[in-house]
Amino acid sequence: MVQNLWDTGKAAQLKKGLDELVYRSNLIGSDRSVCNWGGGNTSTKTIVEDFRGREIEVMYVKGSGSDLGTMQGKHFTGLRLEDITPLYELDEMSDEEMVAYLSNCMIDAKHPRASIETLLHAFLPFPHVDHTHPDAIISICCADNGREIAREIYGDRFVWVPYIRPGFTLSKMIAEGVRNHPSAELVLMEKHGLVTWGNTPEETYAKTIRVIQEAESYINQRSQEKATFGGAQYASLAEEERRLAVAEIMPLIRGAVSDDKKMILTFDDAEDVLSFVNGTDSKVLSQVGAACPDHLVHTKVVPLYIDWEPQAENIEQLKQNLKEGIQQYKHSYKDYFERNKHEGDQMFEAAPRVILIPGIGMINTGKSHAHSLISGALYHRAIAVMKGATALGNFVSLSENESYNVEYWPLELYKLSLAPKETEFSRQVALITGGAGGIGSETARLLVSEGAHVVIADLNLEGAERVAAEINEQYGEGRALPVKMDVTNEEQIKEAYRQCAITYGGVDIIVNNAGLATSSRFDETSLQEWNLNINVLGTGYFLVAREAFKVMKEQELGGSMVFIGSKNSIYAGKNVTAYSSAKALEAHLARCIATEGGEYGIRVNTILPDAILQGSAIWNSNWRNERAAAYGIEPDQLEEHYRKRTTLLVNIYPRDIAEGVAFFASSKAEKTTGCMLTIDGGVPAAFTR
Repeated sequence: MVQNLWDTGKAAQLKKGLDELVYRSNLIGSDRSVCNWGGGNTSTKTIVEDFRGREIEVMYVKGSGSDLGTMQGKHFTGLRLEDITPLYELDEMSDEEMVAYLSNCMIDAKHPRASIETLLHAFLPFPHVDHTHPDAIISICCADNGREIAREIYGDRFVWVPYIRPGFTLSKMIAEGVRNHPSAELVLMEKHGLVTWGNTPEETYAKTIRVIQEAESYINQRSQEKATFGGAQYASLAEEERRLAVAEIMPLIRGAVSDDKKMILTFDDAEDVLSFVNGTDSKVLSQVGAACPDHLVHTKVVPLYIDWEPQAENIEQLKQNLKEGIQQYKHSYKDYFERNKHEGDQMFEAAPRVILIPGIGMINTGKSHAHSLISGALYHRAIAVMKGATALGNFVSLSENESYNVEYWPLELYKLSLAPKETEFSRQVALITGGAGGIGSETARLLVSEGAHVVIADLNLEGAERVAAEINEQYGEGRALPVKMDVTNEEQIKEAYRQCAITYGGVDIIVNNAGLATSSRFDETSLQEWNLNINVLGTGYFLVAREAFKVMKEQELGGSMVFIGSKNSIYAGKNVTAYSSAKALEAHLARCIATEGGEYGIRVNTILPDAILQGSAIWNSNWRNERAAAYGIEPDQLEEHYRKRTTLLVNIYPRDIAEGVAFFASSKAEKTTGCMLTIDGGVPAAFTR
């Protein structure tokens, strides 16, 4: 049950007006069963001093495109109430007229565009207004007998408003309903949500929570009388079995849902999800429609429900059902678009955003890990609503045309336009071995800065976790995943790809970078030293590339592999027979894979760096002393020695190699494969021939 989280002591320290609104809004948004991600809006009416020093009445309302749970003062829009109030006298007003008019009412041109539902707040004669989408309330509003249920719960304390898309007409309808019913405490919006109000921020918030709690108590009592979702038709696979199944099907799904643009996938097997996908009535329920208009842009009208019997059919059958199901879904979505489109509408991707699989759980798709999680979070809310609505009566939703008009509503599309522009590696996943080291970590940071999601694979898990944490703090949670990987351990490599598939859906870019180096005269090179170099730099690169090749083939989206070789891949270095031989193996291995990868769009290229001392675990080991001894100099003279032997008289740094990786992985090199690129400042002895 939702809780009242108001902290009187904390609230007392806030400045009146906007700061109190931020606090109230964040409390509401902190519980997703009260308010969807990105949904709902709040307002406060207060007095401020304008640019001329005059006291004017202003309404602060949530700005478009923000989220109540995290928004700050800068995300609210201040509007002059004396300019808005006269609109109530109008009989009608189009969305375009409303948006244009409200832009002229703003007290600061730097504020975001006002919420779609601004007039709902302005027309209600109360200092503070909350509009939310609580699960329990929407359960009532999406039940075919919802109005009767509301009367049982709230008596005559509510105003019921039939479904109308947000805008001027709905705002005026709500205001008229409240003005005609002075004793009303709340408004229930059919197939939409809740409106409450109060004279103080605390009173308003408390009323919102109390109204929701009343609905929850009623629904919980009724839920005991019915089997949830008609009772279980299927049993869930065991946790580890689910995990292995998901790791196997995710690359196939990713390829199938990625048409013009790639998608990032996430997996969810929470208890409520498993209860729903296994339910007897769930297939039919899932196809009724969206539980709330706010869901549509992120979840589409309906999910894809896969017919599959987890206890009777194998994974190969599931894969076949997924292929057919996704293809059919895309055809159906295109037909839906054609039936309802308006002139100028551009169709979104036709693939599903939510995929439900009995016995396994839910898979979500989006342009990023964060957006995929949003689709999943909103479908959790839909599950809760369907559970509540079916406990009360029958679950109902918007009509197809109503749904389309929300999904392709210009004011909703405007919110999407606020998103940052996609960059070179947006929607792509890169796995980097040796990711905690100098070259690996710098490559990860560069790829993420241009939109990628990265898997930091390293034998040093603590180092990988540190790099991933730094990236996630800067670019957002979920952009980097640390995994432990010993490239000589075949099972660890396979497990890393499983984690990659489960977390992001697959992989697009492989940076084969894990390394070591030893130095010995040839006649003093032991078999142990030889095997160590071959195992890590040869066999390790082979295993990492082979497993990536399998995933890329399954996805059918192409891919790019970049091997970090060495000057020694083509130059016979002194006292480094084992290392040089292994590095030569790497370069030729890359060319061999390139010859087989072409038909699948898999490109394989190699970078040949030299003497990357910065941030390198190799150069901080005995290797530095060994190389210095080979050249007859002191270890602290190595940087200068390497600089002077280049024709450009420069040192080479991890960022230089990262730039080379980014080039090979980018669209700029989409017709390049089997290539070797030297990034060594120009060492004549290592010029490619």
